[in-house]
Amino acid sequence: MRWSVLVGWVAASAAIPSLTRAQAASNHDAAALVAAFTEDTPLLRDLAELTDQIGGRATGSAANARAADWAVARFKQAGVSARKEPFTVPRRWLERSARARIQGDGVDFSVRVAAMPFSAPTPTAGAKAPLLDAGAGAETDFKRLGARAKGSFLLIEQSILTDIDGLFREYAESYHIEQRAFAAGAAGVVYMGSRPNDLLYRHNVSIASKNTRPMIVMERDAAARALRMLRSGKALTLTEYLDLDVGGSYESWNVVGEIRGSARPEEIVLLGAHLDSWDLGDGALDNGANAMMVVDVARQIVRLGLKPARTIRFVLWSGEEQGFFGSLGYTRAHAAELDRHLITMTHDIGCGRINGYFTNGRADVLAPLERALEPVRGLGPFTQVNAPVVGTDNFDFMLQGVANLIANQESASYGPNYHARSDTFDKCDPQQLRLNAAVAAAVTWGFAQMDVKLPRQSRAQLEELMRTTDLADQMKMFAVWDGWADGTRGRK
Repeated sequence: MRWSVLVGWVAASAAIPSLTRAQAASNHDAAALVAAFTEDTPLLRDLAELTDQIGGRATGSAANARAADWAVARFKQAGVSARKEPFTVPRRWLERSARARIQGDGVDFSVRVAAMPFSAPTPTAGAKAPLLDAGAGAETDFKRLGARAKGSFLLIEQSILTDIDGLFREYAESYHIEQRAFAAGAAGVVYMGSRPNDLLYRHNVSIASKNTRPMIVMERDAAARALRMLRSGKALTLTEYLDLDVGGSYESWNVVGEIRGSARPEEIVLLGAHLDSWDLGDGALDNGANAMMVVDVARQIVRLGLKPARTIRFVLWSGEEQGFFGSLGYTRAHAAELDRHLITMTHDIGCGRINGYFTNGRADVLAPLERALEPVRGLGPFTQVNAPVVGTDNFDFMLQGVANLIANQESASYGPNYHARSDTFDKCDPQQLRLNAAVAAAVTWGFAQMDVKLPRQSRAQLEELMRTTDLADQMKMFAVWDGWADGTRGRK
């Protein structure tokens, strides 16, 4: 097993000659920290309590507020200084209930649906419109529909999702589908669920809070039934009943823990994961497992009495699902400190094995990252990907020019359970989660200790990154481009 390889490395590392006393001490501390995760820690018990007792934690919900208080208490019980930090979410969106009905000549049946985040609500009596077969939502499908698309609900056929690659493909395709649908004047978009067994899930509307249409995901079997009838020539209507809690801006909270540095306390290494989730499931893979991993890394550093050279901040974000608003709020609240943030590390792809990191256009991070990974080399191989990624809480640090990492993880069960009712505690591999904690701890400790400088990138450097990669396209896909373009988001 991988543990035997890891423990073997730990034992061998103590005998490496020709190190300075400081280097040897740092290596010893790293080995002790990594080895801590070979033992039983509260990590899995924390995850079970978070997901089973608190459950889904949509930002703005009572469960999310409860989770923030609970996480502060967990940090403090571990001996880590912790607090809640407020930030502003620009628009409130929560689903109270969602249902729909399909009707036609001799046809009348109810279907299970989930409102897409930032869907518009419907009147109490519902919103009724013709239901049309829009195929896969390609340009050719819209040409076929022509003027009929205006004022209709457009049913989009989707393939079954099996992995993370499929998930990102779904995001990209949805962006283009919705642009075409809005341009055609559709009443709304109806996605055939891409998960088997009629599993429902949530994806944000691509234009986020600018959306004015009802938007839903429909259970797969019912959508297939409707498509068969439409393709046989049957005329159908769809009535949607979406009771949504929508409104203006409100306050939410990040949870911030800190272990102060002993030699360079003004310099900050940040390990983070988002605590919020959508509410259909219990938010285990996305992203309770990694949030609890962050807490446990802090816990083990304190338990072992280790003293990092730099300050380590442990941050649990909220507002991630709505548009990374917690991490955006942090970069605004801590703007004066950003020059002193050496690096930030984000973990947000469930419980699959960490097989490397995205370094997000920062080639200067590659060599020190390899050094930081040395204590867990036996858990590799690790392959780094120096390409910018949008989709989680590294984003605003990247736009501020701060060096940032995202753990690249194997899909495991992440994709099919993403944002779905099936995102529950039992989907997480407990041994792999502990192995991932060892990797995250090694990287965090390595950057807290090593002699390295990673200066912030300028806005000109960031603009060059956008010119030479697909970063700008990703930003548009996730509805975060406008803030950069108008100067309200990112480095001035």
